[in-house]
Amino acid sequence: MQDDDFIDQSTLFEVLENQLADNYPKEVTATLMRLRMTGHSREEALELMACALAPEMYAVIERQESFNLERYVAHLALLPATPWLEEE
Repeated sequence: MQDDDFIDQSTLFEVLENQLADNYPKEVTATLMRLRMTGHSREEALELMACALAPEMYAVIERQESFNLERYVAHLALLPATPWLEEE
């Protein structure tokens, strides 16, 4: 997604770290563990997870949509593949 470049990576990482600390959604912690167990560093895993989070933040900020938890969790489950980025 090209249009989400306005969302700073550090902001995405901060949101992810908060989600991890809160263990909500629980799929965030599970995804981090799965990516780490398949050989990704923590930073690489967070970068991939940010790819799942960015479109949701874009939808909330730019299109005033509600955060779509179901879609976010579905994108997390697909990582490290990111087919939704190729759809744009």
